[in-house]
Amino acid sequence: MSRKPLVVLLGALLALVGCTAAPGPSPSPSPALPTPTIGLTYIPNVQFSPFYVAETDGHYTEEGVQPILRHHGTSEGLFTAIAAGQEQFVIAGGDELMQARAQGVDLVAVATYFRSYPVVMIVPADSPIRTLADLRGHTIGLPGKYGESWFGLLVALKSAGLTEADVKIAEIGYTQQPALTNGRVDAVVGFSNNDAVQFALAGVATRSLPIASGEVPLVGACLITTHAYASAHPDVVKAVVAGTMAGITAVVEKPERALEVSAHYVPDLDTAAGKASATATLAATKPLWTRDDGTVDATLDEAQWSRMADFLVSSGITANRQDPTAAITNSFIPAR
Repeated sequence: MSRKPLVVLLGALLALVGCTAAPGPSPSPSPALPTPTIGLTYIPNVQFSPFYVAETDGHYTEEGVQPILRHHGTSEGLFTAIAAGQEQFVIAGGDELMQARAQGVDLVAVATYFRSYPVVMIVPADSPIRTLADLRGHTIGLPGKYGESWFGLLVALKSAGLTEADVKIAEIGYTQQPALTNGRVDAVVGFSNNDAVQFALAGVATRSLPIASGEVPLVGACLITTHAYASAHPDVVKAVVAGTMAGITAVVEKPERALEVSAHYVPDLDTAAGKASATATLAATKPLWTRDDGTVDATLDEAQWSRMADFLVSSGITANRQDPTAAITNSFIPAR
């Protein structure tokens, strides 16, 4: 789930661009149910299938809400709409949330979406790069020095005992596949459930290296709202969290149903190529949603967020260490 630079994101507050709505069949909002808007960012994708399933199969209405699912336009800031009050929830990385909080945006994570960090280092299958330390002297491509790809690269360099001066960093936009295939770069920073999948579907043999030898000091995608909204509408937040968790569980248990529902939201998923891509992406995303035992748990880990706060300030991503206890809350997660 790569993003635009945060400076651009926040700078767009006074000029919110139009959205790209999910093309799926959204039910007409009932006046009896709250209708908060959930920002799913960028374009429709099977990675968001828990939301599509929760909407289509009634998991949200069972909890007493009927959210509006909204995909951002490609030039829209990640937190622009939620900061302007035009969205009440958004899916974004925990690290992106912390960076935005450091810039004064009122955000709080209310549930985990991805339990593990999806960023990996991708190299050709026959590359001499076998470990992160082997990146020394090589060119690494990534969309730009922003967002989860950039944060992941900084983790990889630190894990390998390298600095930015030890490698060549190429900002290549979203051209990872041609850049690596054509030899413009020696490695690319990408996502395990997106870029790595697309290489395989294109018949390009690659290997993915984890960005840390141990636990990654970053937090992936979370369900985010604002403190102001959570304080004013606690029942709605609790209902959205519960409905989303039910959607994740349903997708994990019945991936074929997730593909069937997503076909009404994701363009080209009804084609053979589109379904093959979505099926592979869904399979690669499943481990991100679940614990090692396959269960779904939206609980936010304060210790993990504390380690991330330390990394973000030590890497200069945030000017000051952000208080993780102010950035997360588990109070809206249903009792197990």
